[in-house]
Amino acid sequence: MASEQPYLHNLSGVFSAPIQAWSDAHGQIRHTGAQGIYCGDDRVLDTAVLTVDGREPEWVSTQLRSSKETDYIYFVRADAEVADPLLSLVRTRSAHSGRIRPGQDTEFLTGCTGRVAEELRLESAMREPVTLTVRMTLRADNTTMEDIKQGARGAAAVEPQGPAWSWRDKDTALALTADNATVSFNGSTVAIEWAVEVFPGKPVHLAWSVDLTDADSPMLAADGEPIAAPASKDPRLSRLLERSVSDLNSLRLAHYSHPHDTFLAAGAPWFFTMFGRDSIIAARMLLPINTAIAGGTLRALAGRQGTETDHTTAVQPGKILHEVRRTVLTMAESGHALRLPPVYYGTIDATPLWICLLHDAWKAGMPDAEVEELLPNLQDALEWLRDHGDLDGDGFLEYLDASGQGLVNQGWKDSGDAIRWHDGSLAKGPIALAEVQAYAYEAAVVGAEILDAFGRPGAQEWRDYAAGMAERFRAQFWCEDELGPYPALALDADKRAVDGVTSNMGHLLGTGILNEDEQRIVVNRVMDPTMFSGYGVRTLSTTNGGYWPTRYHAGAVWSHDTALIISGMLADGFPEEAAQLAAGLLNVAEANDWRLPELFGGHGADTMRTPVPFPASCRPQAWASASSVVIAAALTPAGPAQEELLQASVASGVLR
Repeated sequence: MASEQPYLHNLSGVFSAPIQAWSDAHGQIRHTGAQGIYCGDDRVLDTAVLTVDGREPEWVSTQLRSSKETDYIYFVRADAEVADPLLSLVRTRSAHSGRIRPGQDTEFLTGCTGRVAEELRLESAMREPVTLTVRMTLRADNTTMEDIKQGARGAAAVEPQGPAWSWRDKDTALALTADNATVSFNGSTVAIEWAVEVFPGKPVHLAWSVDLTDADSPMLAADGEPIAAPASKDPRLSRLLERSVSDLNSLRLAHYSHPHDTFLAAGAPWFFTMFGRDSIIAARMLLPINTAIAGGTLRALAGRQGTETDHTTAVQPGKILHEVRRTVLTMAESGHALRLPPVYYGTIDATPLWICLLHDAWKAGMPDAEVEELLPNLQDALEWLRDHGDLDGDGFLEYLDASGQGLVNQGWKDSGDAIRWHDGSLAKGPIALAEVQAYAYEAAVVGAEILDAFGRPGAQEWRDYAAGMAERFRAQFWCEDELGPYPALALDADKRAVDGVTSNMGHLLGTGILNEDEQRIVVNRVMDPTMFSGYGVRTLSTTNGGYWPTRYHAGAVWSHDTALIISGMLADGFPEEAAQLAAGLLNVAEANDWRLPELFGGHGADTMRTPVPFPASCRPQAWASASSVVIAAALTPAGPAQEELLQASVASGVLR
């Protein structure tokens, strides 16, 4: 159940998609919650506890080297007569990913490999040598990610008889290495033990590792060059950008069907996979500093673009997918039984956003030849807007889960309780979201531009489509309350404007669907204290009957949500308000060791000195990390680097 989902806010992790390892803040992996070592969607070890002479060493510090490597520093009490901590132990954990190379009889590159390794370094300033027994206790596991997300502790059905074992019909395997150690096996428990003598001034190095293989994984480690962090003379922005790019590089993935097209996994630990909307938005934010991720994302998603109609998978011709999993994903959410197929298309916004990303990548320098290869996909995506996205022919894009087992809500706020009237009650679908109409408007405009530029017919049809969308939107989506007019969250099944005041209206900025007066109205509303917490824009106004500061999509603040609003403000000529929001997010990053959280509490900055964590949010999360580029563009340039980044944002089309 959603209420049993493990919390992550106080955990430490290392990541190299699709490999990850989660421990407590002190480095110990304790068979609790989401702690463990993972290969793809399987947890393979749920325990890795370090002891010295039968006691856990005293943790003193955790030092992040990168998203793939972390040091945990301990002191060891070796002499009761000595008060000073003269014997230290540094535990360095790292994650590395790779690929299974195709053999003679293998047509396609499939499967992933990886390693999680630990180095233990003991150093002493004692007068005499110290003899110690260092022990690492491991526990084999085979629990799936979906079970862990629902609070399962794991069956621990794996009972190794030696240093290598496998499961899933031997598709998934683990090999343990521990040099100069004694390794013993007892059921699911594996014990590694070293007897060492530590001399003053002479460090002792110990190491163990697990090599992981998943021969049937649809996700591969990415190839190609990693993303490079832009330079900054502002030390705070520099820290943010460095941490964010490190996180983004740990999320780089490829799909076996397009092994050389890199995209970003949505986030760790829950969404280490291809996600249409999330991967597109993150790639779009990154365009000022990297275009390769956009190209890889576009091609990887185009390769799975819908060609048929099937209510079970929610696929339709021209539609861009929502997510890819290894197997059927079965979960319970808000009383609704979810059963999502391995390739699921239940998203209303990924298709128009794919079109927008193609345009912005082209403007940012994507070669014409690469754009031209995707023109058939562009035409199919545009036709989806007209022929399939509009369920009832009213000119708006709506969603409704026809399978009874898919996502009830299919915009970015996809939890079952996200679409609320002002009194807090839930709206009934089909639902036409405000921001989705704006995405469709923008997609039609920029799609027409691409068709014209490449000599393809049909551009005028899409300009007419956009003009009609703007007219219909203006006629049906506006509400009014005591603060004045504002765009509704959505239209419900009866075509009534759902009057919840939400951050969704901020996504209209920068799309072109609003005139200048409407832009100012939206900017003023999202900057109102009922919406802007001082740290970011709340997903739902504090005046709403359903507001709660740590309700996922109804009160919490999402970093990427605020960043998209910042981007729209810059595009529409509101730099001062954009800078205020960016400064709030920069403070959030600083309070979280320079990692922007996926989401955090909607509590006001006037009541909380630091933002309150949302305990189950992904860390890292792709579109949150990519938001750092938008923040850097929005803050007053402190030198040529920031000026260059801002100009690149405008040139790429991200800030229009």
